[in-house]
Amino acid sequence: MIDFTRIDYLKNGNERQKRAYEVLAKHHIFEKLKEYSPILAGTIPIEIDIDGSDLDIIFEVDLRFEEDFLDDLMFSRFIPHDVDVEHPIVNGEKCITLNFMLEGFPIEIFGQNKPTKQQNAYLHMIAEYKILQEEGEEFKQKIIELKKQGIKTEPAFGILLGLENPYEDLLKY
Repeated sequence: MIDFTRIDYLKNGNERQKRAYEVLAKHHIFEKLKEYSPILAGTIPIEIDIDGSDLDIIFEVDLRFEEDFLDDLMFSRFIPHDVDVEHPIVNGEKCITLNFMLEGFPIEIFGQNKPTKQQNAYLHMIAEYKILQEEGEEFKQKIIELKKQGIKTEPAFGILLGLENPYEDLLKY
């Protein structure tokens, strides 16, 4: 299986993955912010992205030290200085999100006080990757078509797999 905790697998991927690798490597984001255990999650790593799909980068952030994280992001010169910071509640926990554009890619930064390999974004991606490996190319193309119709990733898997609650059920894979 691909080691999704690193980004070098993107170098050998499709054109969008190669471009994502170039942008992320150019900005050294994974090296500069390694203390926050960054992982690229979402659809681009597993090749089910569509036009407009973002680079979802998840981080482990103790929100008691949120200002340190934001300072490190700013110092890394990865994010614009005027980006809006939001604090959604996800599964009962306060998180931090930032959204911005970088060299043609929409970027979403998501920080949660939980190891990145235990965050739902990572767990969903791993489950989806395994399902895609099992189900094959036709299934993958059906997911992409549903996404092009505006259906989010987890619900698209739910439709094709007959899952009642795809966000929860995917975690059981």
